[in-house]
Amino acid sequence: MPHTDIVNISRPLSEMAGLQPDTPAIIFLQEQRTLSFSQLDRESDRIAHGFGRIGIGRGMRVALLVPPSPELFSVTFALFKVGAVPVFIDPGIGRSRMKGCLAEAEPEAFVGIPKAHLARRLLGWGRRSIRILVTVGGRGIWGGTPLAKLRMPAGDDPPFTPTDTLRGDTAAILFTSGSTGPPKGAIYTHGTFAAQVELLRELYDIRPGEIDLPTFPLFALFAPALGMTALIPRMDFTRPGSVDPSAILGPAAEYGATTMFGSPALLNKVGRQGVAQGRTLPALKRVISAGAPVPASVLERFAALLPEDAEIYTPYGATEALPVCSIGSKEILGETGRMTDKGLGVCVGMPVEGTWLAIIPVTDDPIELWDDGLELPPLEVGEVAVLGPQVSPAYLNRPEANVLAKIPDPDGGVWHRMGDVGYRDSSGRIWFCGRKSHRVESPTETYYTIPVEGVFNTHPEVFRTALVGIGKKGAERPVLCVELEAGTGKGEQKRIRRELLELGSGYPHTRGINHILFHPAFPVDIRHNAKIFREKLALWAAGKVK
Repeated sequence: MPHTDIVNISRPLSEMAGLQPDTPAIIFLQEQRTLSFSQLDRESDRIAHGFGRIGIGRGMRVALLVPPSPELFSVTFALFKVGAVPVFIDPGIGRSRMKGCLAEAEPEAFVGIPKAHLARRLLGWGRRSIRILVTVGGRGIWGGTPLAKLRMPAGDDPPFTPTDTLRGDTAAILFTSGSTGPPKGAIYTHGTFAAQVELLRELYDIRPGEIDLPTFPLFALFAPALGMTALIPRMDFTRPGSVDPSAILGPAAEYGATTMFGSPALLNKVGRQGVAQGRTLPALKRVISAGAPVPASVLERFAALLPEDAEIYTPYGATEALPVCSIGSKEILGETGRMTDKGLGVCVGMPVEGTWLAIIPVTDDPIELWDDGLELPPLEVGEVAVLGPQVSPAYLNRPEANVLAKIPDPDGGVWHRMGDVGYRDSSGRIWFCGRKSHRVESPTETYYTIPVEGVFNTHPEVFRTALVGIGKKGAERPVLCVELEAGTGKGEQKRIRRELLELGSGYPHTRGINHILFHPAFPVDIRHNAKIFREKLALWAAGKVK
């Protein structure tokens, strides 16, 4: 086997421990704890030795339910070092969905905090498959071994040699948020992670020694691999839209954060307070936001906090494939945002280097084999399909989902159908038009959510809108649900409805929208607080429209 096929995603940590041993790898503000790169590397080595002693090793799937903390970092890298496969499930998906995900993942080991172990016992999580238990931060009263007992004594800690995993070996299972259906476990190989790290490094010119302020736990794990210090803020990571803005603005300024990741909902809230207080973040070079389209107004507001040469990037992708495309706030605010306001969709930029992206005909049927003839010409709306080293090859134990979402390429590799609709413009940029499953099909027209909503979102008293369909596919009635800006009274709704109908009459693709409903607060996903649960809104709207 060629040496280049041996890849273990834990190796960048050890390399950085050699290059910058005393540089902080993690600053965990909640507990005022700091671990240097060498300390994090040694700590994960000790835990890796301990995992080996209790039988956690190569290829074993391990449910990991540990909140953002130094332990999350050290345990995750230890699992990578022994070649085990951590299973990441968003705790905000709910108890029943959590049980379903664990049943699907079939983990043999469970590493979690005492609260997670209590839920495991009470709710029967993983009862059929789990045989090894590790408790993080407790005495193991719920069964299993306390993490503290697994760590080798500080004086007896020989370096752990990472397992020679291969590029195609499974490194982790990442469950999707389930915002458009049941959560699915995307298989990440060591090659997938390695490609993502390299793409992020090159795409955003990230250098060792920088300071990252991540507000999404899984993105935080990229920081040490990129040589950045992860500055973990005090916040509820399951509700980024409810963050206290001072918990972001204060540490970012105090520690000189150069990079920040935040959902659109978080940027909106933090940006509003930052501008109101006249705050600036002079050290920030780049802000990365993903999870849902970021309104131009949010970009403009947050950009006011940044130095002139800094930029807010909005990479396009999904759990199954990230990054796919990227665009910066300067291009959005200078050009494409105005086109979004006119209903042309949201520009997500050019495909990243080494990624093949095609727009193919919209269909809900499987596609058995890739054919270059599937690709549609520029400006024609279709489904987005991608092929590249950062693309997850399959879902775990989901043959039906794989048939619908994956297209084998005869030359090798697997295309992933993003489940999104969009088009390529004449210069090669990709424009996002919404989820394929959210398209509204009336007897005379197909409506795509983002182009429709882009028109109505320009109203100054509208916070956001959501297009839904009522009735059977092919005979749906389009309904626009509207969430108004905070403080807008109910007495204004009649006037705003009239103004929205007038707005819509100005564009061919929105003239057919005649039903407008006002909703107090859209249901959104727990992971980013930004993806709208349109299926729930459609049910609500069906009860309102007669």
